[in-house]
Amino acid sequence: MPRLTKIYTKQGDAGQTSLSGGQRVPKDSPRVDAYGTVDELNSALGVALATGLTERLAAVLPEIQNELFHLGSDLSFREEDKAQYRVPQIEARHVERLERLIDEMTAVVGPLQNFILPGGSLGAAHLHVARTICRRAERHCITLMREEAIGPFVLPYLNRLSDALFVMARLENHARGVPEPLWDSRA
Repeated sequence: MPRLTKIYTKQGDAGQTSLSGGQRVPKDSPRVDAYGTVDELNSALGVALATGLTERLAAVLPEIQNELFHLGSDLSFREEDKAQYRVPQIEARHVERLERLIDEMTAVVGPLQNFILPGGSLGAAHLHVARTICRRAERHCITLMREEAIGPFVLPYLNRLSDALFVMARLENHARGVPEPLWDSRA
């Protein structure tokens, strides 16, 4: 566990930051965009949790938040530097756990009958916002992947997580008795 003895270092005042392997990069580099958006996603999940989600979601989301720290760690190191450090990373087991969670929640809410609009209950609306941030994180990782290697489970994890967040929003509305706002394609 890293120990932060001082929050400010003044090392980033000129628009550069250090990757976890020590390399200095611009703060708007694709790698920093990627792990910065993962951090934003984690914060959005914290907001969703603060709304008082159902018991099942309140139990699983902190675990996902912890995995997002793994993902941030995974992305903050270049692939060639990971062998030198014990880097928490996203693994196949994390992706598989999300798949099981999606299946479990879908069994409760049923198959999707129509496109739905983001919203419903406050918690569901926050989960939809988190889902869109997750999709943006995925796009940033794709951009990064064009320039540098990334962990093999980064994209599958983000892809499954955005699906899980969608189903979580549906579950939250279902548990609260809030009808899903349906898209009216004829309006």
